[in-house]
Amino acid sequence: MNEILATPKSLKKVILRGIRTTLLELGSATKIELSNKLEISFPTISKFLTQMEKDGEIILVGLDDSSGGRRAKRYKYNPEHMLGLAIFLEKTETNYTIFNCVGDVKEQGSAPSVLQEDGLNLLTKCIDNIMIKYPKISSMAIGVPGSVDGGRIFYIPGYEQFQNFDLKGYYEDQFSIPVVVENDMNAAVLGYYKTRGMKGKKSLIYLYAGQNGPGAGIMINGEVVRGSTYFSGEISFVPQYNDQNFGQAFENGSGSKIGKDNEIDAISRLVATFVAVLNPHTIIFCKDEVEKEILDKIAIDSSKYIPSEHLPELTMSDLKQDYLFGLQRLSLDLLIEEVNN
Repeated sequence: MNEILATPKSLKKVILRGIRTTLLELGSATKIELSNKLEISFPTISKFLTQMEKDGEIILVGLDDSSGGRRAKRYKYNPEHMLGLAIFLEKTETNYTIFNCVGDVKEQGSAPSVLQEDGLNLLTKCIDNIMIKYPKISSMAIGVPGSVDGGRIFYIPGYEQFQNFDLKGYYEDQFSIPVVVENDMNAAVLGYYKTRGMKGKKSLIYLYAGQNGPGAGIMINGEVVRGSTYFSGEISFVPQYNDQNFGQAFENGSGSKIGKDNEIDAISRLVATFVAVLNPHTIIFCKDEVEKEILDKIAIDSSKYIPSEHLPELTMSDLKQDYLFGLQRLSLDLLIEEVNN
């Protein structure tokens, strides 16, 4: 690692991220192990570990057996040093989870929906109450049913008060912690990928009929695709019939399970579109919206439009948990990057 080219603050961030990541991955390490793995000088590692131990960020867990000289101190990361908050906004409720640096959940719960009049104040009060109870929260990830560019929500039909609103900037100013704001389905496909410990360059599509209209999370080669203007996954606009797009053809606004002929045909055409354009490994559906027999019907109907040998696996998953876990991963990434001035 080149320690000369970076600015002091960016260098500090790089070194802290490296130490945190390594300790969390390995469980524990000595100064010399960290120095060798990170290719950072022993004195620099020593200086950082001294400060981190003083701050309570790392814990001395013992001394290694001597190989002739002084016994090396072994350190582990203190998972309770910083906590993260993941919170997502839905039409009917607001769900949240608080977790430590290794992802252990401290609390998970729900609150009334804030996607309504005076929603921003309601959301702020909700977060305030959580932060009072857990003052060690040091990062926050917020999921929204809309398109997001750099923390600004620019497309969220039906919730005008959040339209073109910089939610990230607002809450970073409000709470003085790093914040990430993400589209619901992007977070869900990331959570699905991470919870299953998938390795390699998998391509996935996560489909959701949704309380606020249909959406998709798209992952190609293990990376979430947000698109050139952060509009990818807005599948309502995909043209399907002479005068209808997918959103109009599907029309499952009731939140009931998918099963009508028009719904199955619309989804089958959408599956065929994804196969022809992206050829994904798997398409994931929300388990609250489909049954196994419906997935079988979708597979059969999709074969009318695309050769069946190219169809991906069609599967179901727990959207709420995938969504929360995806946000949790984004929040954990912010914790690892955090630099205390």
